Amino acid sequence: MDTAAPLVLQSQPQSLSTAHVEPVTKTPGPDDTAADILVDRLIAWGVDTIFGVIGDGVNSVIEALRKKSDRIRLITTRHEQAAALMASGYAKYTGRLGACVATGAPGAANLVNGLYDAAHDGTPVIAITGGTYHDLVGTHFLQDFDAVKLMNDLAVFNVTVSGPQHASMVADMACRAALGRPGVAHLTIAQDTQQKKFSEDTPSMMRGSIVGSASWQPQLPVPPDEQIAKAAELLNAGKKIAILVGRGANGAGDEVEALAERLGAPVAKSLLGRNVIDDDSPYSTGGIGQLGTAPSEQMMKSCDTVLILGCTMPYYKFYPELGQARCVQVDMRPEHISLRYPAEIGLIGDVRGTLQKLLPLLQPKSDKSFLDEIQNAMGTWREALTRDLAKPSEQIRPQQAAAAIGKQISADALIALDTGANTVFSARYIEMHKAQKIAVSGNLATMAPALPYAIAGQLAYPDRQSIAVAGDGGVTMLIGELATAARYKAPIKVFVLKNNTLELEVPEQKQIGSTPFGYDLQPIDFVKVAQGLGVTAMGCDRPDQLDDTVRAALAHEGPVLVEITIAAEEPVIKPAELLSN
Repeated sequence: MDTAAPLVLQSQPQSLSTAHVEPVTKTPGPDDTAADILVDRLIAWGVDTIFGVIGDGVNSVIEALRKKSDRIRLITTRHEQAAALMASGYAKYTGRLGACVATGAPGAANLVNGLYDAAHDGTPVIAITGGTYHDLVGTHFLQDFDAVKLMNDLAVFNVTVSGPQHASMVADMACRAALGRPGVAHLTIAQDTQQKKFSEDTPSMMRGSIVGSASWQPQLPVPPDEQIAKAAELLNAGKKIAILVGRGANGAGDEVEALAERLGAPVAKSLLGRNVIDDDSPYSTGGIGQLGTAPSEQMMKSCDTVLILGCTMPYYKFYPELGQARCVQVDMRPEHISLRYPAEIGLIGDVRGTLQKLLPLLQPKSDKSFLDEIQNAMGTWREALTRDLAKPSEQIRPQQAAAAIGKQISADALIALDTGANTVFSARYIEMHKAQKIAVSGNLATMAPALPYAIAGQLAYPDRQSIAVAGDGGVTMLIGELATAARYKAPIKVFVLKNNTLELEVPEQKQIGSTPFGYDLQPIDFVKVAQGLGVTAMGCDRPDQLDDTVRAALAHEGPVLVEITIAAEEPVIKPAELLSN
């Protein structure tokens, strides 16, 4: 039986560009199996953690992982969906290649939601699945299943491994594709093919002696000087410049603030880019869109120039009106240019490197009245939030719960958010900072990721605080992963906002003229459930208990679930409505 203690391979994951990789593929030994070769290549690419559920379809891969357990750790989960979400969360937090493994047919099918989460957010993940015996494919044998067809829509690389010789090539190709696009790579391999030894595999007449390698560096292109000069000319002509940043601007916070100072420009942040600059920065207007602030909306509706940096925030109505503003957009992916708003100048390149070349060409604005106007609006917005929090209530309101969590978590916390009304309240009332990291299901917006993300984040960064905020609907879907946290002694803190309702669906149903229906949930005692799964748990249902309960949970050394019973039917309102109320 394997040990329940966590294997800590490194306390602070490096980005792949600085992590150790073995640049050239070593020729496998004669007794190395295809499964051994796959695992060796993952290690060569710097993968030190793989999430999954064992099964006969991948037994040889699991054996290969066991033999190399001093270099790569297998984290066994209670559901394959959680394994894929953990791989996605691990990659979102670290910027490195996430990895997951599952048996064939049902195991592969269960991975799909988590892999779509990674695919939709451009997150590098490699998935390995098993398959039925190679000579029984298409015969309706047990778990005969076309995993390549299943993954075709979501994967940037998607191949059936035919043997050890093939494995030594395509494993490198898969890792490189996942990191380079970035996105999901998938390799599936039959049970008997996994066991085949290198010495038993005769290469084809055309293969020769080709070997792969783990040599790869992130692409950090910078646009040509003449394009950057044209962008500077456009920005220098603007009077009311707004900056919108997303996940692609992470790591460029200093450059963004320098840019904002020079242009007198306020900065709005998508949820995936909330830690680009501090929420309390004098340039920040906080979030934008349905989860954002009224000043962000005001900024967009009154600007004459907008600079979009690594962002594809999906809510079109929160962009300037068509024809209102001139636009410069910087993004690594050409298909993102003009995706949400027509860009007059689209710069394909790394945000940080592009800004470093752009900044010297920008003329400092002497008139910063637009920034002053939006800063004043932010003051008014913060006052509105304070008044909202102070409204008397015998029950805990969700915004009070989010604020209590936000003010007590550490300045470098890992913050995992679920999808639902809890996301709205967390985005508005948890003040976020550059040193923190946030993981959220962005474009897929699936429910249930917060708990798996938090576990993955804690395993990646064992010395940092890792929290999850979820609703009772989302957390129930993968509640068994609390046992995973307990098993690996991951001291995550899970805050469940409980109102026995899928609250976000109620206004959405009303918006289309429907009578709310199907939104009510069977009450669950999450304290008892968590305790049964091996996790310390506590409950809180009164406002005067809230701060002390959060404090006690954060101080506890092991994993904790906190059930916070919140007021039912607390409306999720738009930013402008909150301000007017």
